[in-house]
Amino acid sequence: MAQKKQVGRNDRCSCGSGKKFKHCCGAKPHGFDRQSKVLLLVVGGLVAGAIILGIASVLRNEAGSGPRQVWSAEHGHYHTVD
Repeated sequence: MAQKKQVGRNDRCSCGSGKKFKHCCGAKPHGFDRQSKVLLLVVGGLVAGAIILGIASVLRNEAGSGPRQVWSAEHGHYHTVD
């Protein structure tokens, strides 16, 4: 059985383009592998969750869920108002 000669990275590509193999058919694909995709989804989910929790916290505080502080110019300090 005859073995095929392996193409080196600096050899001319066998497709006939005239380019070196490393710049033609031997070029690495530009994309995410599975592990990178999973990591990107996890980080994206954490960021989205943090944003949602921040917005919920702000909305909860604006809804008057507890006592708030009001400035009294007459007394020169804050007063607690229910």
